[in-house]
Amino acid sequence: MNDPRIGDIVIVGGGTAGWMTAAALSKALGGACRIRLIESDEVGTVGVGEATLPHIAQFNAFLGIDEDDFVRKTGATFKLGIEFVDWDRIGQRYFHSFGAIGRARGMVPFYHYWLRAVQGGAQHDLADYCLNMAAARDGKFMRAVDAPDSPFATLAHGFHFDAVLYARYLRAYAERGGVLRCEGKVVDTVLRGADGFIEAVVLEGGARVGADLFIDCSGFRGLLIEQALHTGYESWDHWLPCDRAVVAPSALADAPAPYTRATARPAGWQWRIPLQHRTGNGHVFSSAFMSEDEASAVLLANLEGEALGAPRTLKFVTGRRRKAWNRNCFAIGLSSGFMEPLESTSIHMIQSSIARLLQFFPDRRFQQRDIDECNDQLARETEHIRDFLILHYKAGRRTDSAFWNHCRQMEIPATLARKMALFQTHGRLAREADAMFVEENWLHVMVGQGLRPGGHHPLAHLLAAPELEAFMADTRAVVRACAQAMPTHAQFIAEHCQAK
Repeated sequence: MNDPRIGDIVIVGGGTAGWMTAAALSKALGGACRIRLIESDEVGTVGVGEATLPHIAQFNAFLGIDEDDFVRKTGATFKLGIEFVDWDRIGQRYFHSFGAIGRARGMVPFYHYWLRAVQGGAQHDLADYCLNMAAARDGKFMRAVDAPDSPFATLAHGFHFDAVLYARYLRAYAERGGVLRCEGKVVDTVLRGADGFIEAVVLEGGARVGADLFIDCSGFRGLLIEQALHTGYESWDHWLPCDRAVVAPSALADAPAPYTRATARPAGWQWRIPLQHRTGNGHVFSSAFMSEDEASAVLLANLEGEALGAPRTLKFVTGRRRKAWNRNCFAIGLSSGFMEPLESTSIHMIQSSIARLLQFFPDRRFQQRDIDECNDQLARETEHIRDFLILHYKAGRRTDSAFWNHCRQMEIPATLARKMALFQTHGRLAREADAMFVEENWLHVMVGQGLRPGGHHPLAHLLAAPELEAFMADTRAVVRACAQAMPTHAQFIAEHCQAK
């Protein structure tokens, strides 16, 4: 091996995962490798990942994408967080915000002062202290501004967008960067006899396409990572029992809200994702507790606008591939595993996988220590997300269906049990290194799902009662004034990024 550098990369599969990968590699490698993406117009994509976390702004910024152009061309709207309806009890709702809550004093996070006030009898909701939440409640939106000590600096947003349009947008970007798209279906994979590495993929018609590095973006099928390399899959359906989703778009019934809505149903939950041109809807459910016909009926009965097509069903098993990177194959997207879209993590995991591929980018020697470390990091991140999702099911107090009784009574991972127990003493939340969800993300869900700690950080008592009351009142007033000064979500889109 005279030159160990990677010279050829083949990406199998398009869609969001494939074209995000192609765009990022074309940008990062700058023409140093030949990049080919194989996809077939005859193979459909899942296309349900239309809501994102704020992290995607970093990905778009890396590519140099103008945000207004991206929003306009993907029919996107902005997302300040997720409203959860009926999760703890029917008739109750809470909001998981992306923005900061209040401001810390000294070493004590603001939420401990809120806990102290609530435990002392105060009735104010977290939304009174978080501009993201107050703005979402009022249908307002603007981007964060560079204004030190102002709530405007704490605003954070993700997006709702049409995943098909986003893939098309990134395809154009990647092709401008030199990526070659190959139309065709992969029907076989050729392995090297010496080490079992992938040597080539075979297309329908007999053409062979070889490469040094293969990236599997083929979706649930895992054409390379599983069907060829038999990597194995770790199921988490004993903790996350939903295994189906029925999906259907609907016409807009009102101006799109700046947040996703997730409404608990008798055997799962339903999402509502408002775009500029339609609303995305889906009903995630457990087939052990509800039939597909029942699930479709629940979805259609709870649309806010006219259905634009018949429901279609997606089947999945929540979990992860035992290795995302096996030999010279790196799985990205659904081929690496699946986490239900409860917290909009699917597109983030694509982004995270791409980032780690670039961080550990190999040469043709494919050092096993690098591969193992990359796999370990991806596994830890996925397990952290898993625990966060399980919390939504475990912590609720619904007793109206067999599904919710099962979720409430099920055993949970020790890592989640420890985190819940820690919170229930003094409201402490410890973030694992590099974990995607930070302390305030956990706070929103724990409080929203009815968990109440027995105390708060003892240092919050260093503030005298009159000072605490004034501090809380001032924070509420500032948040309220800022929210009132913001434009509506519809006004912001019309001024900056209306789809044409």
